[in-house]
Amino acid sequence: MANLQQDLNPRGAYTELASLLRCRFSAQDLKLFAHRPARSLLSGGERTRFRGRGMDFEEVRLYQPGDDIRSIDWRVTARTQVAHTKIFREERERPVFMLVDQRSPLFFGSTRCFKSVMAAHIAALLGWAALANGDRLGALVFGDYSQRDVRPRRSKHAVLELLHQLQDYNHRLTSPVTPEPTTTASGQISTANTLTDMLADARRIAKPGCALFIISDFHDLDGHAEQQLFELARHTDVTLIHVYDQLERELISNAALTISNGRERLQLAANQKAFQQAYKNQFDQQLQLLSGLCKRLRIPLLSYATQDDIHEGLRKAFGRRK
Repeated sequence: MANLQQDLNPRGAYTELASLLRCRFSAQDLKLFAHRPARSLLSGGERTRFRGRGMDFEEVRLYQPGDDIRSIDWRVTARTQVAHTKIFREERERPVFMLVDQRSPLFFGSTRCFKSVMAAHIAALLGWAALANGDRLGALVFGDYSQRDVRPRRSKHAVLELLHQLQDYNHRLTSPVTPEPTTTASGQISTANTLTDMLADARRIAKPGCALFIISDFHDLDGHAEQQLFELARHTDVTLIHVYDQLERELISNAALTISNGRERLQLAANQKAFQQAYKNQFDQQLQLLSGLCKRLRIPLLSYATQDDIHEGLRKAFGRRK
């Protein structure tokens, strides 16, 4: 069983569609529940604080003008000689929407897979889990200069469209360095997508009350992105999923390392403790910035390295409660 679980984890520099399809079996153990009451007026399968004609009995109270006579509790009414009505817990729909980063800085990895592959794998697991839970699924997949919407649907076709978009954008990546902007047919120079752009587009598409999962390495998190995230958190149930590689967190080597941007080479004296500590501190500061932002906005934050068992990690976060 352990060997089978290891085989299900993502591997390599590029996604494999067959691997994303196999995520359906692992996703059956996941239950994507809302962290806060739904804010929409749609019907569905999530319990909220709103009361109405649902399936779960809440209480019996005195009948009030305008109450549905079909909900009158005749036994209590006969016993007390005063009309009483039953109150049920209303069910609401909680659509699932995902924002998946597939930009060049995620095209990096040192252990088992690249960050871009890990992000696509997480999105596939959450997508299959949403389908199993009967939720409507929508998504927004971002590349360096383009993006693609997946229209929210309660259908297997929505998940399959998401997987194909993840596969397409993932296989466009060739370098961790964002490519140079190109000139469009109209003569305009294209601008690279930023995290702020991604969050602004999510505000346009994600409906109030939905569960929004943002999967990225958040390398370009800044004040503008924080403001967009604040606006999103006011109307949606946001969960941030941070992906990183262990080599980004800690640089431990007894030999000098060489890095290159494709044009120039630079040798790093990785055996110097001062350099190693400064390298680690830079990552820790960025992670603390992200963690502090989530605490202020009361947003859940999940962080996974490319070497982690992502199936076990998501099962701990979203496993079905007995």
